[in-house]
Amino acid sequence: MKPRKFLSIFLFVAGSLIAGTERPNVLWIYLEDVSGWFSCYGETLIETPHIDQLAKEGIRFDRFYTPAGVCSATRSAIVTGMMQTSIGAHNHRSCRPDFRGKNMGEYDQNVLDILTIPEIFRKHGYWTANHAKDDYNFDWDPNKLYDYHQASGLNPEAFISGKMLKGRRKKPFFVQVQLSGGKGGTLGFNEVQPGDVKVPPYYPDIESVRSLIARHYNCLLKTDKQVGQIIQYLKQEGLYGNTRIFLFSDHGMQLHRHKQYLYEGGIRMPLIVTGAGIERGGVRGDLISGIDISAASLATAEIQVPSYMEGKNFLSRDHKPREFVVAARDRCDYTIDHIRAIVTKKFKYLKNFLTDRPYMQPSYKDPWQVSQDFRRLMAEGKINGAQKIFFSNYRPAEELYDLENDPHEINNLAVDPSFQIELLRHRNLLSEWIEETGDKGQFPESDLGLLCALKRWGEKCINPEYKRVSSLLTK
Repeated sequence: MKPRKFLSIFLFVAGSLIAGTERPNVLWIYLEDVSGWFSCYGETLIETPHIDQLAKEGIRFDRFYTPAGVCSATRSAIVTGMMQTSIGAHNHRSCRPDFRGKNMGEYDQNVLDILTIPEIFRKHGYWTANHAKDDYNFDWDPNKLYDYHQASGLNPEAFISGKMLKGRRKKPFFVQVQLSGGKGGTLGFNEVQPGDVKVPPYYPDIESVRSLIARHYNCLLKTDKQVGQIIQYLKQEGLYGNTRIFLFSDHGMQLHRHKQYLYEGGIRMPLIVTGAGIERGGVRGDLISGIDISAASLATAEIQVPSYMEGKNFLSRDHKPREFVVAARDRCDYTIDHIRAIVTKKFKYLKNFLTDRPYMQPSYKDPWQVSQDFRRLMAEGKINGAQKIFFSNYRPAEELYDLENDPHEINNLAVDPSFQIELLRHRNLLSEWIEETGDKGQFPESDLGLLCALKRWGEKCINPEYKRVSSLLTK
């Protein structure tokens, strides 16, 4: 990655805080694999009282989009306030010296010349802490980002026990509490059964789909309880009134077409902001990107937002709503792909750059029962028209959906002559954005990057891109 002299173009203004005021704490409640089926968002099958209470005491954002449908790309973007495609962090779990205990040897380094959000907070006297998950696709040193860092335990225990704040003295804090959300167990939370749920029209109505949807609802009940524990701890410690809370998810639930993909179920996520200075009971429908959380978090502490940062402070009084937001899918585990999405007020545009392969390429989900059921139904010709969008062998180069009238993204308007003006507008928006931001997904992944994927996944790496480096694996 070529250095960009970003650090020289802005100065931190540590003394800019209003004299005599206590600086606010900033807390990210970061949900893993959570689709926003909360009652404050209109869900009627379950009740999520603690999350609903946050929404009542703050602002609920109805059109928050994450930068990717997969965790590491999204987390890399949010922790920097930069799109993962701008900083070379777009390929899932890339640029790492080791992976799940396996040393990669020589690897594709991604050394940033910008500061992450925790580093900026630390430079301004904040105590920074993160428990359980980082997942960043660039070279980083936890000792530079965090005063407290622990890489295991997707739950609130370290926070509500005081462990994450131990030693901070009187410093304000910036804390990331990671909750397992959709990846967590459901022990003790079995309120929702498969027969209770509704199946979206883009999935076949089969038991394995119903079971996963029901499981997700039960995961949300557990998540809501954990959020309640966090709120209770903040209140008993006298921290609640001076803490601004950002509650959000990294991407959607684990089912196909949600997690890892750029349809609404994969990237349109919950976001609730509450705390000091936030209006009560607010609801906003303007477009917010995950990278905007970073800018808004810094501005909360009256820290100057770096001029290079692509995120916008959406809580500013003079905030101008975005015309569009962007999301990206690139390599996920060993599955190589390249998709970009543009979301405007009414429409979603998707550009599929690799039309030579179906959506249902081999992936880490293949051993699952639901995946086997999908492939069986495909082979038997029992997939209907709405389901064929994702489960057929055909992938169009472009997709355009009217999100107001077609929220499930079933009717592709890119082939409709009456929508050619909108198609051209969105196509141009994406082309201009790619050029302006220098989207690094335009270029093939490096040989080192592909070799590391081969080392991790072995014979599962069957995409043609791996052929050019497979002979180097044993050298």
